[in-house]
Amino acid sequence: MKKVYFLKTCNTCTRIINDINWPSGFEFQDIKQDPITVKQVEAMHKLSGSYEALFSKRAKLYKEMDLKNANLSEADFKQYIIEHYTFLSRPVVIFNDQIFIGNSKKTIENLKTALSE
Repeated sequence: MKKVYFLKTCNTCTRIINDINWPSGFEFQDIKQDPITVKQVEAMHKLSGSYEALFSKRAKLYKEMDLKNANLSEADFKQYIIEHYTFLSRPVVIFNDQIFIGNSKKTIENLKTALSE
């Protein structure tokens, strides 16, 4: 599978997408315009091993809902990601059987390395 889950209105996502030389066959899904499905979140979980790893604690709603003071379970993380796109740490890139979550420098470097092999 070659897929990128991103948010078109996110400048960081746009910069990363424009900065990478994508091999052919990649599918790009704007998660605001085309919401992620339960099946897609479960597939991401299978690769990442954790819903918390997919969850963005930098989301505005995370602070507004005071979730940092809540004792969230894996089921809670999954539910929040499914309910609102802002809780997915972006971008999420699935390349073959690898998953790259978020926009940290190390993650993007690892992604670029994987794509060039």
